[in-house]
Amino acid sequence: MGYISPESLANLEKYSYKGVDKSLLSRYVLSPYWNWLITLWPRTVAPNTITLTGLAIVFLNFFSLLYYDREYLTQKHGAVGPPRWLYFTWSIGLFAYQSLDAIDGKQARRTGMAGPLGEMFDHGCDALNTTLEVILASYALNLGRSWWTVASLIATHANFYLTTWEEYHTGQLYLGIFSGPVEGIIMIALIYFMTGIFGPSFWDQGILTFTHLSRIPPLQRLPDLPLNVAFMVFAGVGLGFNILTSYYNVRKSSRASNTSSLRPLLLLLPFVFSTLPQLAWLTHPNPERSQVIYTPVFVPFMCAWGLQFAHQVGRMILAHVTCGPFPVWDHVWLLSLIGALDANLGRIRHLEPLIQSTMKRTTLFVWATLVISLYLYGRFCYLVIRDITEYLGIACFTVKKKDEKGVWRKASPPVNAVNGFKSNGHAIPLGNAKRKS
Repeated sequence: MGYISPESLANLEKYSYKGVDKSLLSRYVLSPYWNWLITLWPRTVAPNTITLTGLAIVFLNFFSLLYYDREYLTQKHGAVGPPRWLYFTWSIGLFAYQSLDAIDGKQARRTGMAGPLGEMFDHGCDALNTTLEVILASYALNLGRSWWTVASLIATHANFYLTTWEEYHTGQLYLGIFSGPVEGIIMIALIYFMTGIFGPSFWDQGILTFTHLSRIPPLQRLPDLPLNVAFMVFAGVGLGFNILTSYYNVRKSSRASNTSSLRPLLLLLPFVFSTLPQLAWLTHPNPERSQVIYTPVFVPFMCAWGLQFAHQVGRMILAHVTCGPFPVWDHVWLLSLIGALDANLGRIRHLEPLIQSTMKRTTLFVWATLVISLYLYGRFCYLVIRDITEYLGIACFTVKKKDEKGVWRKASPPVNAVNGFKSNGHAIPLGNAKRKS
């Protein structure tokens, strides 16, 4: 018995990618570049290998941060900080990740490897990148160990969850005029570039001072928010807009299929439920003196949180491609529930924490949570890849498929797929929708 049930595996045959990309930047600027970039890759390279290469670049960026400031202090908290040129490598690396993430679907069609495995693999890499970029971007913005970094992580996870939730209920990936995978990534790459020029402290100056709007008398009454905080406010407004857009699309789809438009809203609660224990854990012993945020375990904590989130949305995507029920509970949350309950025993029963009674024990428990979360997510990825590749007879990192006799053969693309047409003659918009692997 595999991880995926036989009934769910059978539903993989019904999977068909559908995507909408309304981004003007993607359509008129990036798509021509992506269509050129894909021609540089030989057809012997598997699409998932391209995706994994992009994620590896992001990990290099992350490890370079740890090399120069493993305690995540930032200049604001007294760290010397990495050399300025490093931020330029982060900018280039993130743009490279976006480029490779955009062309993996094109490579899948060129090689005849398009299918649900690519959808799973692509979203899994995106989920990991989401957390890593929050850590890097918050460092570049000189936010570091702060509740603003936590707020940024929650907002970014919420956007990703919303997109996945919407795709589950509508059957298609919808990218609006402004989306995280396109404009959001370009914006963060520009932040890295600006930090490379001016340094992280550049983002601490007030937005009214920077724009010289403080010279206008009526505007002098407004708070002169630092640029980094203003960016967080902008992200919050964007999140609100995405919530409304996602619900509008889900409601429209529900009406078209004659189903309830209120029930999908209940399936937003798993995200809330998974986030609350993390926040409760972070408030120990109180929000102003968090034993996690203001200590070196902050980055391991966020990484563990990110792995648990990746596991959660990974199961959502699996439910989407297998037409399965929406996952409302995830056992990986138990780790954070234990951490949150233990840290807050004083508030619940007026007791001292049993596990996190000292900073050393807190550090050990956070690292243990990270290691266990990494194991559980790695196990999930392995089992899902194994079941799908065995059932569909496709390889994950090579361009091969099994023939009728079970012998591995080189895969071949459908007729005219390279020119933008499926074998049945229906056009594929190569330049717009992003993920079709």
